[in-house]
Amino acid sequence: MKSNISETMHGRSLSALAILMILLMPAAAWALKSDAEQPITVEADSADIDDGNKRSIYTGSVVITQGTIRLEADKVIVSKPASGQGNNLHAEGKPVRFQQAVEGKKAEVVRGRARKMEYDSDSELMHLIGDAHLTQEGSSFSSDRITYDRIKSLVTGGAAASGKQRVRMTIRTGKTPQQP
Repeated sequence: MKSNISETMHGRSLSALAILMILLMPAAAWALKSDAEQPITVEADSADIDDGNKRSIYTGSVVITQGTIRLEADKVIVSKPASGQGNNLHAEGKPVRFQQAVEGKKAEVVRGRARKMEYDSDSELMHLIGDAHLTQEGSSFSSDRITYDRIKSLVTGGAAASGKQRVRMTIRTGKTPQQP
């Protein structure tokens, strides 16, 4: 049975949701500024929140939303590293899916999918691993590994992202019709 963690966990969910809020805070290149002001909703078949170890595990049809941000996965682990700095998010799925609206681009949505997604809030790097695919402004990138630097709005794939497969890109030109 699915439950809305923010409604059912009450007080204990606040620290876990605070971690999620930090992780999902929008970056300048992708995000709508209003996303950071929106509530975070977490839905999952189960949740294991360990405040002492600063780790939360959500399993079974996990859906995390905040404004236009949407993350879908089979399993999501949110943790604070031993250094005590930043937060890490690890998501697994068949596939993991991520989407977010772009500031200043009406109806533009960035979409990503992969078997795994890792995000480190310190470096602002998002790694899409295994059958990775990213679509932005009608152009698409595919490889076994894609890294997106949210600060620099920089996409790297294949060997440049420590992957082993070649990168395949389809770049939309002004004359190319946009794919749905």
